[in-house]
Amino acid sequence: MTSSVKKRALITGASSGIGKATALAFAKAGIDLALVSRSQDKLEAVATAARDAGVNAQSYHLDLSQLDQVKTKIEAIAAEFASLDILVNNAGMGYTGTLTETPLADWQQVMDLNLTSVWQCILGVLPTMRQQQHGTIINVASIAGQQPFPGWGAYNVSKAGLIALSKTLTAEERDNGIRVVTVCPGAVNTPIWDTDTVKANLNRSAMLTPEIVAQSLLHVALIPQAAVIDFLTLMPSAGTL
Repeated sequence: MTSSVKKRALITGASSGIGKATALAFAKAGIDLALVSRSQDKLEAVATAARDAGVNAQSYHLDLSQLDQVKTKIEAIAAEFASLDILVNNAGMGYTGTLTETPLADWQQVMDLNLTSVWQCILGVLPTMRQQQHGTIINVASIAGQQPFPGWGAYNVSKAGLIALSKTLTAEERDNGIRVVTVCPGAVNTPIWDTDTVKANLNRSAMLTPEIVAQSLLHVALIPQAAVIDFLTLMPSAGTL
């Protein structure tokens, strides 16, 4: 699917996994890109690949865990792009641990990145989208936000909160022409499984690929403005792993 009207998108967590795959899928569809990540070198490589596909792609080094900076810096990126049509809130972290075993500092870290930083990114783009009376905000949640898994306490709660954030944003911004999409993938084979905060031994070959998720994000982003896919659950054909 390609768009007949030039669009511009901001994607967080764009240096790897779903964010990288989404950036490349959007670039192939002719969408100009503002790419955000804390991994500058990997991010610039993604931006270069997007430019090779024929679009304008700029990389922005930003650590979304630094909450006091997020809104201001996202506002600056939106202003630089002049017209921002799509925001993909993809950045986040995995975390395993029961609720009783989770230290307060770890709980706060998960909430800060998976939920509060998303809220701050949204606040950063809303002035632009309200002014132009259109925009699509896509929040990448998780099946864990609908179907909590034991041993994933803080992660489950953060993703359920993100779903609630999306529903609230829909109710508040619909009259401003802003569409809100929540995408809840099942397990996706990304580097999140290799991080220090995730201890899980699942069959990664049975998971969704980042590219499959990216195609779904592209589809919901490019449907006509008069319609919206407000909630999408995307599961591996193998089921819940």
